[in-house]
Amino acid sequence: MTLLTHKHRTIEAAIAAIPHGASIMVGGFGSPGTPFALIDELLAQGQRDLTLIKNDANEPGIGIGKLIEANRVARLITSHIGLNRRAIDAMNQGTLEVTLFPQGLLAEKIRSAGAGHHAFLTDIGQGTEIAAERREIELDGRVWGIEPALYADFALVHAERADRYGNLAYRATASNFNPLMAMAADTVIAQAYRVDEPGSLAPEAIHTPCAFVSLVVRVDPTTAEQGRRAHVG
Repeated sequence: MTLLTHKHRTIEAAIAAIPHGASIMVGGFGSPGTPFALIDELLAQGQRDLTLIKNDANEPGIGIGKLIEANRVARLITSHIGLNRRAIDAMNQGTLEVTLFPQGLLAEKIRSAGAGHHAFLTDIGQGTEIAAERREIELDGRVWGIEPALYADFALVHAERADRYGNLAYRATASNFNPLMAMAADTVIAQAYRVDEPGSLAPEAIHTPCAFVSLVVRVDPTTAEQGRRAHVG
């Protein structure tokens, strides 16, 4: 893929690249940094049998909670689902497969994938259910678990600003799972409130370089589906 090319697309065209059965990383920590517009378009287009990788399950009627309620998610890889009663019910009823990792472990699995590592050594959860299926290795007189890195076909991320080459700048707590996931997927689709011409972002302001980003979509920050109120006051 040519890196220095304009990657600005319509939201419809960007999400249409995702097929049924895809594995998708979704940025965000709760609502902050969650790409609500991309999720809503995924819901509208009808992709199903998805594997989603996200820090949490959002809340009912918000973010990926909508996809879970529409029975479009076959598997969820996450660190907690406690704020989404419907996700818990779907898990208990067997209609949603849920794989839980401690949050730090989930982040490191994603980070390792982005760094090009196939796995890493850890002692987190050794001797507990967390490590039940791990292979082990002895090193420096200790036993370590071999934890596989976590990759995905796609990543959906939210940025405050982007340029048409795909350089991204995050704002405040949106710098959570977004930068990690933008490095750990084959195809990265970013939504941003501003998509400017190349050169508009100072080099030191770029958090995710364009080399990792496939497509950029501009979204309206005033609409309710972005997780903000359309009218304040």
